[in-house]
Amino acid sequence: MKTTDQWLAEYARNHCDETNRLVHWICVPIIVVSVVGLMWSLPVPATFSDASPALNWGTVFLLAAVVYYFIVSISLAVGTLPFVLGVVAVVAWLDRLNEPLWLISVALFVAGWTGQFFGHWREGSRPAFFRDLQFLMIGPLWLVAGVFRRFNIPY
Repeated sequence: MKTTDQWLAEYARNHCDETNRLVHWICVPIIVVSVVGLMWSLPVPATFSDASPALNWGTVFLLAAVVYYFIVSISLAVGTLPFVLGVVAVVAWLDRLNEPLWLISVALFVAGWTGQFFGHWREGSRPAFFRDLQFLMIGPLWLVAGVFRRFNIPY
């Protein structure tokens, strides 16, 4: 298995252009919200809804993502927790709007990926997930690692 530094360095190699990095800071969270929103919209077993209104496929996905992040890096996983809570808050808010959550999530998904592909087109590189799907999970971690580096927090 690759180390945290190897994952982040390989991801960073396709994100050197300043515009592409900015696009990722905007679009990665949008894509995460859209994916969680789509999963949140799926019907759940009665045992889920009986246990908690917040227990759905979106929150199950986020829990699995946090477990994956703990495997990759404990400190970065802890650093993702505010982001994860923010995603839950945003999706819960979107779910209360008049438009169906799945429809809002599809629109966000298309907008987020349009931005991502624009950023990679501008840089002249292909998205890293074309080489390894795990990079879809590394994107949010790369953002958290950037915050950690800015504040000299070891990971």
